[in-house]
Order: sequence, then C-alpha cells, then structure tokens
Amino acid sequence: MPHYGTQIERLPDAFTFIKDMTPEHLGDETRQAVREAIATVFEERMSWAIDQHLEELAARGEEDRRNGHYPRHWLTGLGDVQLDVPRTRTFSAHKVLGAYARRSPEVDQAILGCFLLGHSTRKVAKALLPLLGERISASTVSQVAKTLDAAVQAFHRRPLQDRYRALIFDGVVLARKTGAGALKRPVLVVLGLLPDGKKEIIDFRLAGSESEREWETFLTDLFQRGLTGEQAEIIVVDGGQGMHSALQTVFPSLPIQRCWAHKTRNLTDNVRRADREAVKRSLHSIYNAKTEPKARSAARRFADRWETCYPKVVRSLRNDLDELLACFRFKNEKWRRWTRTTNAIERRFREVRRRTRPMGVFSDRTSMERILFAVFSFENQQQGVAPLFLVTHNN
Repeated sequence: MPHYGTQIERLPDAFTFIKDMTPEHLGDETRQAVREAIATVFEERMSWAIDQHLEELAARGEEDRRNGHYPRHWLTGLGDVQLDVPRTRTFSAHKVLGAYARRSPEVDQAILGCFLLGHSTRKVAKALLPLLGERISASTVSQVAKTLDAAVQAFHRRPLQDRYRALIFDGVVLARKTGAGALKRPVLVVLGLLPDGKKEIIDFRLAGSESEREWETFLTDLFQRGLTGEQAEIIVVDGGQGMHSALQTVFPSLPIQRCWAHKTRNLTDNVRRADREAVKRSLHSIYNAKTEPKARSAARRFADRWETCYPKVVRSLRNDLDELLACFRFKNEKWRRWTRTTNAIERRFREVRRRTRPMGVFSDRTSMERILFAVFSFENQQQGVAPLFLVTHNN
C-alpha cells in the first residue's frame, strides 16, 4: 500500500489507499490529504479519457474540442471528494467515476445498511458521521434507498418452501399520502413458525381492505408460489371474518386457532370495568390449562360464573371455543403458547410502527414497500431464518 506522502499513480492503488485509511481515528488533516490525493488520481484519469476521445475522433476525421471543466462532488468513505470534471463540446469524462455515480458503492452500501438496520432517513446522516466526516442529507438516503426496489420485487416473486409447522396471518394499518390527504390501508402479512420454533415473515401485501377478496388474492398467490400448507398443522388468526372466509377457500383442511389476546380484549371490553380483571383471570384459566379437557372444564366454570351478568360474552366464548382450543393439538407446552395468539406477528407490527412513527405517513406505495421489506428482512435476519437481500450498487 502507498504510504502517506507518496505519489499514487494507479486507480487500484487509490482504492486501496481509501480502504486502508478509513478507520474512525483518522484526523481531519489526514482525511483531507487523502481526499486531495484521490481527487488528483481521478482528475488525471479523466484528463487522459478526454485525450483518448479527441484522438479517436481525429483518427476518424471528426472534430471536437475541449470545453473547460465543471465541479462534481463524489462521496467516499473518507468524505466528500471535490473534482473538476473535464469535458469537450460533445463528451464528458465523468463516466470515469462509474456510470455517473456521485457516491462510491461503499457509501451506498453503508447508507442501505443503516436503512435496513432500522434507522430513519434522518438518522442515517448522524449514524454515518463518524465514518464520513460529514452529514448526508435525508434526500440522499431516500435516493439510495430506491435501489431496494429490485430486491423488494424479487422478495414478492420468489418461490416459497412449504416448511412451516404453523402459519400466522394478520394485518396492520398504515397511512400513505394521496391527493386527497392521508389514506389508511392495511398490510396483509403471513408469518411462519419453523419446526425449531424460529419465526419468519414469509411475505406481505399492500391491500385496499381486509375483505375476503383481498385476503383470497394474497393467499392464492402464496399457494401458487409453493406455500401449500401441507407441512402445517395449524393456522393462527385474529378473528377477522374476511380472512377467515378466505382461509376456508384456500386452506380448507387446516385447523384454525383464534387468537386468545384478541378474544380476551374483545370480551373484557364488554364487561364492567370493576369486573374486567376477574373476567380476565377466568379466561386465563382456560388457555393456561394443562390439557384440552381441563380447558373445557375451565370454560364451563367461566360460563357458570358469568352467564347471568354477561350472557353475550359467554355466548361469544362458546361460539368460538373449538377454534380457541385448537392449539391443544400440540402436546408441547411451548408450541401451545406460540400458537394460541398472533403475538409473534404483532411484535413485528410494533417494530414497523416504531420505524414509521417519525415519518407520519408514507409518501407513496413504493416507500411503504421499502420500509416494510427493510423491517421484516431485518427481523428475519435476527431469527437466523433468512439473510438480508444483497443489495449492490448495480441494482
């Protein structure tokens, strides 16, 4: 590697110099010296490209001439490199920088990394400040984030493996901007529980509503891509009628487990405040029972105690009791706990809301897709079930 103070004559040496001189402890003077060295290398390379262009035209009998320089900023791992780009009347040497790139691929990768790791666009500049020595605008981060689009589309089109022991379906409502103001729309999501207990967001879909038709479109696409449910033993849902009806069409043979968390909230909302804790404890005794017969006995005790005061609450529990106890098909207590609620997917929704809260509403459908893909991909990586999509400068 060239040492500080020596002349850098080749482009590969310049990149090596950048790579080896990017530790955070570098001082400002050293950073500036390296940026100036890199600028010299690229400006000489661009000047040579102009010479080659003029010589080729002259050999063909065509005319052209130099037409001065214009400034260009190139963001590298050491900060902003200011360049004077030479040009002719018909040709600019900026292609030497790599297909009009204003940022090095390494910086784009760093920006995308921060974005995928959960930083908002406004926080990326602060996160990269120690590395770059200067701030990056939120608009720059947004532009780089657009390179995620190819990965998002690949994610939605990829073949699926039918390898999940349980499937959890739910939806989250997000807002995006339209000409008529903020428009709230649901995002339909499916999470799979693998035989080892790890959890994976399989896919998501921006929908117009949570109607049976929208859910059936989502489920049919999953089925056609390979998620047939043949390995699954149960489907967990929050109780929405549209989803429930669509599941009967696409996955008719799979038993459905109603989410106890949703059901408990719905039931306790219909009792007096003074009785809510007691009603909640009675419900806990049902789904915390050791076996299904004991759970049904606890349900009968619930009915005996509360039917006089709250007949509609007891009737609602009875109507859904079979689906509320579907989780007892698992002998393992952990699997009963994992499949009696949609908590696994709700946790990921909380992370989506945390990431999107500073944004207020999304600017468009595409920005919604990017951030959902980023959050869900990171959650999958944390579980060790799927790597982050590799996003390169060429995407």
